[in-house]
Amino acid sequence: ITISCIGAYLVGKHMEGLMVITLYEIGKILEEKAINKTRKSISDLMDIKPEYANLKTKDGIEVLDPSDVKVGDIVIAKKGEKIPLDGIVVKGTGSLDTASLTGETKTQDVKKDDQVLSGSIVLDGLLEIKVTEKYENSTVSKILELVENATDKKAKTETFVNKAAKIYTPIVLGIAALVAIFLPLISNVEYLTENGSIYRALIFLVISCPCAIAISVPLCYFSGIGKSSKEGILIKGSDYLDGIKDIKEIVFDKTGTLTKGQFTIDKVEVYGQLTKEQVLEYAVLGESYSNHPIAKSIIKKSNMEKYIAEHKEKVSSYEELAGKGIKYNFEGKVVLVGNSSLVEKEKEKSDSTKIYVKVDSEIVGAICLKDEIKHGTKAAIAKLNARGIITKMFTGDNTEIAEKIAKELGIKEVKSEMLPNEKYQELEKEIAKYENNGKVAFVGDGINDSPVLARADIGISMGGVGAGSSIEASDVVIMTDAIEKINDAIDISKKTSRVIKQNLIFSIGVKVLVLVLSIFGVANMWEAVFADVGATLITVLNSIKILK
Repeated sequence: ITISCIGAYLVGKHMEGLMVITLYEIGKILEEKAINKTRKSISDLMDIKPEYANLKTKDGIEVLDPSDVKVGDIVIAKKGEKIPLDGIVVKGTGSLDTASLTGETKTQDVKKDDQVLSGSIVLDGLLEIKVTEKYENSTVSKILELVENATDKKAKTETFVNKAAKIYTPIVLGIAALVAIFLPLISNVEYLTENGSIYRALIFLVISCPCAIAISVPLCYFSGIGKSSKEGILIKGSDYLDGIKDIKEIVFDKTGTLTKGQFTIDKVEVYGQLTKEQVLEYAVLGESYSNHPIAKSIIKKSNMEKYIAEHKEKVSSYEELAGKGIKYNFEGKVVLVGNSSLVEKEKEKSDSTKIYVKVDSEIVGAICLKDEIKHGTKAAIAKLNARGIITKMFTGDNTEIAEKIAKELGIKEVKSEMLPNEKYQELEKEIAKYENNGKVAFVGDGINDSPVLARADIGISMGGVGAGSSIEASDVVIMTDAIEKINDAIDISKKTSRVIKQNLIFSIGVKVLVLVLSIFGVANMWEAVFADVGATLITVLNSIKILK
């Protein structure tokens, strides 16, 4: 553009040179406005950051920065305030607006012992909340970090455009020089006339400016990420947004992913001399240290918080065994709480999930749990199947339960009773089937899903019930925990890809047409300006429609 404007002045085309600069600057201003519009969808999400926390102390309430509050502290959230940190309600009832976190407009009613997430707004009531996570590990902090990081990551297509510029610019300058020097030698065109070879070379340079491509490709990805975040889908980078459309197979975890992960205690079986209550006491003591959905459900449904509070300090040597259960010492006894593999019991057929309790060398009983399928999951799986995407289930649960759930949901293939390393190995086999012909996604929520989420081409985690490690290992986080959001993400990915292709075809097509016309002397500087600034503006406006 700079060379063209100087050249236009030198060949006497002062007004055209001035218009190139003016229109180019107008184009830049409008592009900036368009980019700011897409950025707004991201900045809206930043509003969820709580500015302060009301810490309850012996002397009253102290207003602190959320990062200064410790785990175990009690904070108070009043009507109209944002909950500053993740925690559990210890006093009060209220109604929360969680739209900023989940994308859902419906309110959430909370009471004592309910878990609440930072960034939620208290619509009604007064809540006393016991903090369970430091600010840097809280939901709101992780969301902000994901979104900020997402916009920094480059997609392969975008990187290609940037790299191509290093080759493209000297080639274009070289062709322009050839047109300026050699065109008069092969035709009747002169060097410095009104439509001479130098003037045509300058037009060629204006048209060749790749602004439309360089701006529209990253803007499309940015718009796609912005649209996803508004829908409660956090995509960690444009690489993953680009890859979602190529998913050929999705492997699901079961508990907390396809099902609610909120088990109800169906019954307590006793095998030894202990009572049902004693079996339950051993189970809840160990599970009180775990964040697994099953553990949380057992504690919630047992109504034994008082017993836990009185005896928790007597627990020692606590250990979580991934894919099996937990182990701890209590009053000189070694207690195991987990599946049949952990307690070395032969697998038995059952339509409920059994959590066995083993004290020293004796299996004293089992807690039978039942889980519910999440609302909307069946329809979401049906839609994925209709798209031609293969759906599978990898779970650590027993075969009978896994097959029953899979049949109900329309999932064709199930692998059950798997340990984390077995899930990883099986997923690698699935990925190897496709090589470069498609992508394999894994959807999970637990700590034990972290390795497979990281290994999958596209790792998708559940942001609401998911463990921090699984959210960190994944590429996409669904804040609503709703499987149907995967279909929404695929639609956004396909729309983004479609708009990128439209932009590339249009901008390259216009440039090639005007380039040919300029060499033959048909196009002047005005057409060149349109081919550059006009095409850029049209592709920018086309990119914005992704947000609608």
